[in-house]
Amino acid sequence: MRHFPQPAMHRAGIRCCLAALACIALTGCHSHYVAMDVRNDSGAAISLLEVDYPSASFGVDRLAAGATYHYRFKILGDGPAKLLWTDAQQRDHTVVGPTLHEGQEGRLTATIADSSAAWASELKP
Repeated sequence: MRHFPQPAMHRAGIRCCLAALACIALTGCHSHYVAMDVRNDSGAAISLLEVDYPSASFGVDRLAAGATYHYRFKILGDGPAKLLWTDAQQRDHTVVGPTLHEGQEGRLTATIADSSAAWASELKP
């Protein structure tokens, strides 16, 4: 098998592609996401914990007293966040949180205490 030299134009194309890939690798692709923590400070286990946000939701069947549930998500669309749960006495609760906007990123925290919840957000556009 004979090896033929590559044409100069082909080598230039390869170099250009490699340079483009290097630029992409150096700048990186940035995916906007929100890191959410839901902390149960109610003093008792809660069940059917759900977080609703624009276009989706997530949750867990049970969250022990003093435990924290961690989740990451991407916001698609605009609208309020909501926290829903059932307490130890089987009462359902819903607390509306901050309005979220597509493309935001950062941290969001909800702390459940008895029949209420406090929200803290460190989101940026």
